[in-house]
Amino acid sequence: MSLSGQPHDKEDAMTETFFIKRGDTSPAVRYLLMPSGVNLVGSTVRFQMRHRGGAMTLNAPALVAIPTGTPTVGYDWQAEDTAEAGQFEAEFEVTYADGAVETFPNNGFLIVRIAEDVR
Repeated sequence: MSLSGQPHDKEDAMTETFFIKRGDTSPAVRYLLMPSGVNLVGSTVRFQMRHRGGAMTLNAPALVAIPTGTPTVGYDWQAEDTAEAGQFEAEFEVTYADGAVETFPNNGFLIVRIAEDVR
């Protein structure tokens, strides 16, 4: 599932929600960085997630794709990442080649909803 970033100059936060079931590792989360001119060459990216308003539960290296259009980052779930149902806040933290850090989205969070399963 892909989610799109929003332009840097948008003032009101837009929340995007990613849904997955407890224990699932697919679909992976993908996020299109906006503006499309973001240069990820030489950058490192981390996917960070926490219980809504709580402590961080995940801080792991993210995938980086540099297509000819909009740069895309993503994370492939591990079973332990989705072991607990609930609502989480997530973001991608980019450290550019020059050491500067930028977080996406920069005006809110991605909401990750891990739903109960029948187990």
